Amino acid sequence: MSGSQLITIHPEELIFQVEPEKQCYCDLKVANNTEHHVAFKVKTTTPKKYFVRPNTGVVQPWDSRVVTVTLQAQREYPPDLQCRDKFLLQSTVVPPTTTDIDEIPQNTFNKEGGKEIQELKLRVVYTPATESGNGNSDSYSGVTSSGNRGTRRSSDALSAISRTTIEDVQLIQRLKEEREVIIQQNRQMQQELETLKKRRNRKGETGFSLPFAAFVGLIGITLGFLLNLMFSPPTE
Repeated sequence: MSGSQLITIHPEELIFQVEPEKQCYCDLKVANNTEHHVAFKVKTTTPKKYFVRPNTGVVQPWDSRVVTVTLQAQREYPPDLQCRDKFLLQSTVVPPTTTDIDEIPQNTFNKEGGKEIQELKLRVVYTPATESGNGNSDSYSGVTSSGNRGTRRSSDALSAISRTTIEDVQLIQRLKEEREVIIQQNRQMQQELETLKKRRNRKGETGFSLPFAAFVGLIGITLGFLLNLMFSPPTE
């Protein structure tokens, strides 16, 4: 077994289309090239930065599995898009009865006792999200296909346009409402002014001038004097 390769992986390097504040993914095809059950384990130099599922598994003879490696969202582009992160895929033959992850002993990948543990190293490559595909048409060649990236960017652009349109409509509606309120207030003020004018005119019509009041008073005194003369008893 020492001269044969237990596992092959495709692609041979992890390619991530990096975009700030967004996660990105890369799928690895892990293929078993033997008639044996082969267990594998994926390790990385920066485990807090990546999420690997499954990171351990068993591949049946002549079969394959897909391992998804997720790069956590980054706040900004790495300097010059350089990455020194490394991945290591270990593989070894396990008994045919081992078909589940829970059945793999913890010491499966220990190199003690002359156990054969094969290792494959993977390099990490960052590319900007604006670039086109990585030149490989295989479905496992990169983070996502160029069609999916284009669809996602188109969806983001449409969402931005929709948000802008909704905000503009809301702003126009709010301005219309404020305009109606101002017009209503002006109408109320005009009505109050008209009411005050009518009240002032009404007071001017019903009021009595001072000469008219004096004239009425003089007539009253004169009538009182005449009535007093008429009804007073004659003097002897």
